[in-house]
Amino acid sequence: MNRRSFARLLAVLALIGAGWLVAAQDVRLPNAAASVKFAVIGDSGTGDRRQVEVADQMLRFHGKFPFDRVIMLGDNIYGAQGGQNFVTKFAQPYKGLLDAGVAFYATLGNHDSLDNRQYPLFHMGGERYYTHAMKNVRFFVLDTNELDPKQLAWFEGALKASRDQWKICYFHHPLYSDGARHGSDVNLRVALEPLLVAYGVNVVFSGHDHIYERLTPQKGIQYFVAGSAGSLRRGDLRRSAMTAAGFDQDNVFMLVEILDVDLSFQAVSRTGQVVDSGALHLPAPPRADHRPGRRSDSPRAAS
Repeated sequence: MNRRSFARLLAVLALIGAGWLVAAQDVRLPNAAASVKFAVIGDSGTGDRRQVEVADQMLRFHGKFPFDRVIMLGDNIYGAQGGQNFVTKFAQPYKGLLDAGVAFYATLGNHDSLDNRQYPLFHMGGERYYTHAMKNVRFFVLDTNELDPKQLAWFEGALKASRDQWKICYFHHPLYSDGARHGSDVNLRVALEPLLVAYGVNVVFSGHDHIYERLTPQKGIQYFVAGSAGSLRRGDLRRSAMTAAGFDQDNVFMLVEILDVDLSFQAVSRTGQVVDSGALHLPAPPRADHRPGRRSDSPRAAS
């Protein structure tokens, strides 16, 4: 090996080493042994190269941050539905995570067939809306394709019955979004926001806009749009005063960790770049004279 070839080899090894060091530092969460850990994907089911590359990044991060489950924000299967499509657009891309025992919990998007609620790996139990829980965290999953009175009554009852420390809600269409293609669904906000506020929901995740955005807290609730785990609408974010952070240049998934009264999060791109991170601290419980429908404080966010 001549001197030039040897120098090139050393340069390549240095780049590999540097890449490993960067990757090893990518998990900025506390990564505590006893915490609740989950990932978030939205608008994922394209079956194309970008979805696979996001899934590969998720598997790499799972090796350092062993999340137990993934919440899916809808549009889980684009195009043809059922049969082999569940393999090519879900089971195959996420095979490594599924083999590691990670469970996926889906909500339905406007591109999803209603029949997809029967798919066992989506853990919907045949229902359009349902709840699931991890330790001190309860997830409320809604179908915003058809938000009928029966679903709203169920949702209020489930919220009222919950004594969980953290209440997290997710559904497809965002109440708040600066995405140019769709943006905020104001009619949905009118129907849902009073319940979210009155019963102390802390965090809401939605997809539909194919971007990543963290909103400034609205009426005490932290909202995220994470609709680019498979489909991306590059340049679609139109920042406003309610944009706390956003990224529309590449596909994104999220990692979330909850430890007692603290929630930490980071958004990670298809290439492994951390594009947003921060933490929320649960405010103290309201005083006894605190009236329903109002909040004494908002989650404090640090990024």
